[in-house]
Amino acid sequence: MIRFAWFAYGVACYGLFLAVFLYFIGFVAGLPLPKTVDSGPAAPLATALAVDLGLIALFGLQHSVMARAGFKRRLAQWLPPAAERSTYVLATNLVLILLFAFWQPLPGRVWEAGSPLLAGAVYALAALGWLLVLVSTFLTDHFDLFGLRQVYLQLVRRSYTPVAFREILFYRWIRHPMMLGLLIALWASPVMTASHLLFSLGMTVYIFVGIRFEEAGLRAELGQPYRDYAGRTGRLLPFF
Repeated sequence: MIRFAWFAYGVACYGLFLAVFLYFIGFVAGLPLPKTVDSGPAAPLATALAVDLGLIALFGLQHSVMARAGFKRRLAQWLPPAAERSTYVLATNLVLILLFAFWQPLPGRVWEAGSPLLAGAVYALAALGWLLVLVSTFLTDHFDLFGLRQVYLQLVRRSYTPVAFREILFYRWIRHPMMLGLLIALWASPVMTASHLLFSLGMTVYIFVGIRFEEAGLRAELGQPYRDYAGRTGRLLPFF
């Protein structure tokens, strides 16, 4: 019965992720949603900056700290190993929901596409970025990344084995296509408001800091094979 409960927990965390990911797209793109990066009552500038930067920092801390081996060891004292990834996904979802709910808009507009044709091209580029994020998750192992594989293997009483890394498609040339896709999606906006700019800047800083920590962990875990791979690929662009 416990195995079924943890499997249901993993499925619920994954279902929440799908909803949050779709909302994230709409939040950034300014789609007609209850709250977006530009909507909501205006607060004093200092207050808005403090709240927004605090929310971005909270996301960065959660996303980075929970990925560290030491935190995982502590979490394993309370949860079965199969539920660790789902719990990480759940925590990320909850932090993003907080960010969506409490984000404070800033006044001002930085740039705007000069024609409908240019605006359409920028929207298409943003869509390409989101697609790159999604496709990249499947090039590694989408269901392992979001915890479903772990709880399923526990459900059917099979031992977990780490997913073997494969240099496939984008990963032949760049090491972080998911992050590249996210950067494209964040910055490809036909109307760049001050709110959107702050959000994109904050998330960009997190992405580069996160990449640095992730690569240090991979070098320690995989050793020379990863160093060789890093030597012949670029982080976000080929040969760069």
